[in-house]
Amino acid sequence: MRAMTTTVTRTRFAPSPTGLLHLGNLRTALFSALLARARGGHFLLRIEDTDAERSRAEFVEALQQDLQWLGLNWDEGYGAAAGDAGPYAQSQRTGLYQAYYDRLIAAGLAYPCFCTPEELERGRKRMRAQGKPPRYPGTCAGLDPEEARRREAEGQRPTLRFRVPLGRTVRFEDGVRGAVKFRTDEIGDFVIRRSDGTPAFFFSNAVDDALMGVTDVVRGEDHIANTPRQLLLLEALELPAPGYHHLPLVNGDDGAPLSKRNGSASIRELREAGVLPLAILNHLARLGHRYEEEGLLSLEGLAQGFDQGRIGHSAARHDPRQLEHWQAEALRALSDTDLQAHLAGLGVLDPLPEATRAAWIALARDNIASVEDARCWVAAFAEDPAPLSDAARDEIAGAGPALFEAALEALDTSTDFPEVAKAAGAATGRKGRGLFMPLRAALSGQTFGPELPRIREYLGPERTRVRLQAARDVAAAAAD
Repeated sequence: MRAMTTTVTRTRFAPSPTGLLHLGNLRTALFSALLARARGGHFLLRIEDTDAERSRAEFVEALQQDLQWLGLNWDEGYGAAAGDAGPYAQSQRTGLYQAYYDRLIAAGLAYPCFCTPEELERGRKRMRAQGKPPRYPGTCAGLDPEEARRREAEGQRPTLRFRVPLGRTVRFEDGVRGAVKFRTDEIGDFVIRRSDGTPAFFFSNAVDDALMGVTDVVRGEDHIANTPRQLLLLEALELPAPGYHHLPLVNGDDGAPLSKRNGSASIRELREAGVLPLAILNHLARLGHRYEEEGLLSLEGLAQGFDQGRIGHSAARHDPRQLEHWQAEALRALSDTDLQAHLAGLGVLDPLPEATRAAWIALARDNIASVEDARCWVAAFAEDPAPLSDAARDEIAGAGPALFEAALEALDTSTDFPEVAKAAGAATGRKGRGLFMPLRAALSGQTFGPELPRIREYLGPERTRVRLQAARDVAAAAAD
């Protein structure tokens, strides 16, 4: 297969399916997609599943579902109808890689290595003790071919190492960090094929980028030391090299690399918790990247405003409170119909009669910044009397039963809530907060929330009466 040549920007997301998609690797996928969209290019999905022991088909399926749920649809690659550079799973490309191994071997640029893991570890320890980088010392670099064949005939399974040229400096222009250089003397010959015959990351990742026409690789800066190795490989194979953009890593609240322990979560967990795709995308797009627009953006808006020049060089920090902020913004951006469908899909609205749900959305939506807020307001209006928060119970008890008795009497002659409140205030001498806060607590079970007339309208006269009666009883019991 020949390398693709293209003038169109082509980026890729190339995960290993060894677990569920998390915030950290999703951010890499998002930045890759945004870079392609910003340039009018193509976004490709490749599955790097050469680790047969850890790769799972269910993770490949979950990965695709998560990306599609987020709206990060890929133009080409695994599971897509488009694309002629496949197969797009590396486990299906073993035969293709062999031709490139053979080319390197024939050119004397790769050789078998029989060193055991224990021997390699002892070598690394020696180099560390000498204050040197722990690179491969070249033990098998000059091994006689006959000796190598004899060992293989005896059943020994060698790795295949790439012979790194000495005395050179590998330079490249990183899309984020600028000019970067590495001395080859500090790299050491590296494995390109494991002893079980599967390709090492350095090799398959670089070869596939070239063969699939990838023009720009977006990945974490923890991969930057891999880049000179891959550039040397591509040069030796006479394959085109992409541009590299190494993102600063994402840390948790504690300053340590983001993990499940310090705030990371799988996209599946966030989805099940009711976090909206647009909230996740807006949060991640701003981790290490600055937008001129501070408000909630659609995926198209995120792409239009994406500029690699605004990617910072310092580690970004994942603050769960920022994700909560974008969740609140995304919830507010939903129409009443979409908000109702979202909450119904999570089972949040189950306690409410279906006929009242649209009215409940109209009443409560301005006070919903999270799914938990929605659960709170469902509980407040699902059944009578309202469950009382501690603060609401204190307000009711402090007001005394006379206020609620007066409100009940006024309710006999008027359904207009301002008139009911005015009459109750006149009968008890209460006004302002001392009047309205206990009534709010009685009707909603909370000391904050929607406007009282709207609550009264939603409840209707009979439910309002039941709640005032319950508040009167609570106040009377507190007075005894």
